[in-house]
Amino acid sequence: MSWGSELWDQFDNLEKHTQWGIDFVEKYTKFVKERSEIETNYAKQIRNLSKKYQPKKNSREEEESKYTFCRAFLTSLNELNDYAGQHEVIAENLTSQIITELSRYLQDLKAERKSHFHDGRKAQQHIESSWKQLETCKRRFERDCKEADRAQQYFERMDADINVTKADVEKARQQAQVRHQMAADSKSEYSSYLQKFNQEQNDHYFTIIPNIFQKLQDMEERRIDRIGVCMKTFADVDRQVLPIVGKCLDGMTKAAESIEPKTDSKQVVESFKSGFEPPGDVEFEDYGQAMKRTVSDTSLSNSKEAREKPAGKSKGKLWPFIKNKNKGSGPEDFSHLPPEQRRKKLQGKIDELNKDIQKEMDQRDALTKMRDVYVKNPQMGDPASVDPRLSEIGQNIEKLQFEAQKFEVTARMAATQRSRIQRLRSKPTSTPSPPTSSTPEFDDEFDDEETLPTIGTCKALYPFEGHNEGTIAVAEGELLYVIEEDKGDGWTRVRRNEDEEGYVPSSYVEVFLETNAKGAMTYI
Repeated sequence: MSWGSELWDQFDNLEKHTQWGIDFVEKYTKFVKERSEIETNYAKQIRNLSKKYQPKKNSREEEESKYTFCRAFLTSLNELNDYAGQHEVIAENLTSQIITELSRYLQDLKAERKSHFHDGRKAQQHIESSWKQLETCKRRFERDCKEADRAQQYFERMDADINVTKADVEKARQQAQVRHQMAADSKSEYSSYLQKFNQEQNDHYFTIIPNIFQKLQDMEERRIDRIGVCMKTFADVDRQVLPIVGKCLDGMTKAAESIEPKTDSKQVVESFKSGFEPPGDVEFEDYGQAMKRTVSDTSLSNSKEAREKPAGKSKGKLWPFIKNKNKGSGPEDFSHLPPEQRRKKLQGKIDELNKDIQKEMDQRDALTKMRDVYVKNPQMGDPASVDPRLSEIGQNIEKLQFEAQKFEVTARMAATQRSRIQRLRSKPTSTPSPPTSSTPEFDDEFDDEETLPTIGTCKALYPFEGHNEGTIAVAEGELLYVIEEDKGDGWTRVRRNEDEEGYVPSSYVEVFLETNAKGAMTYI
């Protein structure tokens, strides 16, 4: 259907309708803008979330990266970050493909509509002006006809009156003729203009207005089609990123499927295995015989057990479940760690130093080659300019090699100590169990028992932090009392005062035993 033929008399309604169409385009543009802002904000929040839970660069996070579920979570975070990027792409495409285009189209649409209605108003004003002129001609013809009738009647009265002179009658006749002529002229003008107006009116309602309305109809249909295209683009923008979003989700699924509980359980063993043997049976101690007792090799207590206590007060703490309250990085040789963990840390340190040594040696080889080139081709550079750097690298290599040798010696000593401990634990003996870096916390029930006698003194050669339960921290040069000698496990039991005693590495102290002290040879 054509607006020109069907809506020829609905100019005002068409004006309102087309304006409503423009308002709709503006509303849709605003809708897409808000959707784009939502996508931008959502992408930003997703990125922030991914960043917030990214592992920090510290030792704890490095330890966690050993587990498959931690690596899977990290992969999921990275995929989520890429997922957020696709929502940014959606926002960018909505802006470039819809918002920008519709904003430009709106300006053209408003200008086109304004032009068409300007032409329509101009045509309407023209036909209204023609109608007014026709009405003017019609009223003039009507007036002239009335004047001619009055003039004719006046002439007829004058002509019938015998008292009127012939001249007056002639004058009345001439006046009547003039009025009749004017009426004839007005009739002719009115008829001519009426014909002209009818033609213009016909053109107006059947040609001019239909053409203008047709243009408005075409404009409106293009607007509707444009909205449809934008709505399709609105969906396509999302559809375009679905393959990549799907890959992100597939990556998350693959990461989740890569989690291996058995592997993580094995990793827990690798991370926390101490290398110690479980304590053996506690030997029966016969209090009915008067004898000098020694602490059982597998006893969890110190020699304060000599005092008899009610059985109900025994707490019976077990080593594996005693919480280590001491925290910290520990000494450089990792002596605060259990044997197995210490071995791993020492080996890791050695590998790290060897890598650094190899890196320095590669730099030295490269600089040596450069110096050789300078020697052969002096114009390329001064060989002496390379010497300071070579000297510096040589010093770095010596320093790193010294460090590596120190840790290798420490590792060998730790391996020897560990094997000795294992041999000692494999033999049934009444010798007290050797203390280790994971010596447990002493039971509270022994706090008020008899104090072990001193068998000598010792001087600390190095500082020891004593992080683990059963050990005691000492400062370099500090003097302490020896209450139990090294039994072959590398630990000496010392006392600072009546309330502070514990184990220290034998290699950290210089011991001066009193040969005549009671119990000096008990543990040899």
